[in-house]
Amino acid sequence: MTDPQGTTPDLELKHKRDIRAWTMYDWANSTFATTMMAAVFPVFYATLGATGETGAIMTSRWGFTTAIAALIAAVISPLLGAVADFSGSKKKFLTIFMLLGAVSTALLFLPNQPGDWLLASFIFIFANIGFAGSLVYYDALLPHVARADEIDQVSSRGYMMGYIGGGVLLAVNLVMIMVLPSVFPALGTGLMTRLSFVTVALWWFGFSLPLLFQVKEPPRKIESGEEGMNAVKASITRLKNTFKDLKKYRDLSLGLLAFWVYANGIGTIITMATIYGKELNFSDITLIGTLLMVQILAAPFALLFGWLAKRIGTKKAIYLSLSIYSVIAIVGYFMYHEWQFWALGAAVATVQGGSQALSRSMIGKMMPKSKSAEFYGFFSVFEKFASILGPAIFAVVSRIMNESRLSIASLIVFFLLGIFILTKVNLERGQQVALAEEAQLIEAK
Repeated sequence: MTDPQGTTPDLELKHKRDIRAWTMYDWANSTFATTMMAAVFPVFYATLGATGETGAIMTSRWGFTTAIAALIAAVISPLLGAVADFSGSKKKFLTIFMLLGAVSTALLFLPNQPGDWLLASFIFIFANIGFAGSLVYYDALLPHVARADEIDQVSSRGYMMGYIGGGVLLAVNLVMIMVLPSVFPALGTGLMTRLSFVTVALWWFGFSLPLLFQVKEPPRKIESGEEGMNAVKASITRLKNTFKDLKKYRDLSLGLLAFWVYANGIGTIITMATIYGKELNFSDITLIGTLLMVQILAAPFALLFGWLAKRIGTKKAIYLSLSIYSVIAIVGYFMYHEWQFWALGAAVATVQGGSQALSRSMIGKMMPKSKSAEFYGFFSVFEKFASILGPAIFAVVSRIMNESRLSIASLIVFFLLGIFILTKVNLERGQQVALAEEAQLIEAK
């Protein structure tokens, strides 16, 4: 017995299980984004400077650390994505990078003295490479797990799960750091902070298992002329051909460019907001509490943007999110009080998940499914180079001005220019090109 779409009840049940398992990886890895990138670790990192070093210096070092990590991930992502497509090993690469990230995160327990910032930066770079690398293959599974008419909603559901999962563990970490030392003084805030990094590693590993066991590896597709090639040679050939054929994917290319531009602003807000607040001498309760609030509020708004995309279109929903980000950047320049940090955090929560989820699904709609890891490798390049330029500019301006207000205000340029480039993208035409290219690849096989 089949439904009108031609699927059996068993296949439909498996489809739903695959989606749940896929979204669980957002639940698993988002704890790194919240505790390590945004909330707890940046605050801890700011304490690792040598005696007499200013907050602006540590803000600058954190910016350069995140930029270096992003640069390395950006350089290796396209080749590894092409290798995964050729060899049919998206899940294997996801597992390797997940383990690199989780183990490195656990090792961040080690730095604990003033002056240990260099060791912390070194370990964090490897942890961030694992995080960023695993997302290439996780994102690449999205077009295989979700049907074409549900990709926006599934991507948004993944972000929702990420915000909830990241928020749950962040709440646990806050109890560990702020409550347990007051009850058991021998534990100490520093020790519990470092132990929270270990909980991130364990959570990340444990909740990755549903995807690894439930979701099947997508079928491998060999292109014409690749017979007998080894994986590296074939992958380099694919990348060369992709660069040559980018004119076929005009709308995809413009979409990636628009994403790269506005992601500079989004990524910088995510990675630099907490340490910027630390520079303004806001309390740790305000800084980390605001991040927890963002996690709670962002989950339903991520789903809302998936619904909104269905009503007004993906591009218009992204326009709305970037307009709100522009206002946030302007108001951030005039921030002096802790209540303002809370208010801006609430504003970020309304758009953060939606803008990222819809960007991921927008790019997914305009790529051939059999090249998903390769193209999401390029997506990762644009995303990571956004994580290089934004924080690096933030760091340079902070060092020159010896404070970071102008750095925050400058982010509006990324949002407005991103909106302008996105207006040039014809999403429907890009989808048709991807479908036609996929049909050709199937016929060639």
